Amino acid sequence: MARNLDVTTLRSFVAVADHGGVTRAAGFLHLTQSAVSMQLKRLEEVLGLDLLDRSGRSIALTASGEQLLAYARRMVALNDEVIGRLTDQAFEGEVILGVPHDIVYPAIPQVLKRFNASFPRVNVNLVTSNTRELKDGFSRGKLDLILTTETGEEPGSETIHKMPLRWVGAVNGSAWRQQPLRLGFCRQCIFRGVATAALDAAGRDWEMALDSESDRTVEATVSADLAVGVLLEGTQPPHQELIDHGGALPELPGQHINLYGGDKVRAPYVEELAGLIRQGFSNLRSVPLRVAS
Repeated sequence: MARNLDVTTLRSFVAVADHGGVTRAAGFLHLTQSAVSMQLKRLEEVLGLDLLDRSGRSIALTASGEQLLAYARRMVALNDEVIGRLTDQAFEGEVILGVPHDIVYPAIPQVLKRFNASFPRVNVNLVTSNTRELKDGFSRGKLDLILTTETGEEPGSETIHKMPLRWVGAVNGSAWRQQPLRLGFCRQCIFRGVATAALDAAGRDWEMALDSESDRTVEATVSADLAVGVLLEGTQPPHQELIDHGGALPELPGQHINLYGGDKVRAPYVEELAGLIRQGFSNLRSVPLRVAS
């Protein structure tokens, strides 16, 4: 039959080894000397070994005791780690935050860092998706707070920032000169309708270069100069740039960064997170941008 070691007795054994005797170990553990002595005796009986050399005036470890000590330290530490992880450090709450992938940086990481410093036991579950899916999830109660990119301030929303929308293409690309204009958008991208409406109003012929659900596929297509796209100014990847089209493409309406849920919170920490999000986006400034020639 397997024999099981008790963590309490191992903890007492480690304390005796560290403090050089039962008396000091008992004080450290807030136990009586007799309780510590009984635990050591029980540990020796389970192992069938003498762990302590009691022949001298002070207690010393036997060879078996020295060998056990390393294992005992690891077992006590692992026990404390498990208890700490599952109890003392257990999350006391959760906020599900939805953010469009193109506005996660640079504000959201700093917001999450500051929030964690104030509420280390509240878990923030960050969900990145497109505006349509985020609004749908929010309406069904699956998300506590969401940010969106929209042309205006919508009912139930709070505009916390505004960003210009720009045509983007491959570095030194020429796809924007083609007729009809080839576009690269995901099916659910909210900028898709904005761009096509602007082109229709300007009388510019266009066609979709691809039909994909993948942002990466769209990014690769535009970066390969096979299509042009639309992004918020400053969010274009390094292998794309703003198109200096000289009026050949229509101007696009600026986009509102809207916050939903900040006015209807169920816990104080949700309100705190909403406040940090407002502050994070209010601190954003314009950055120098490359433009294609």
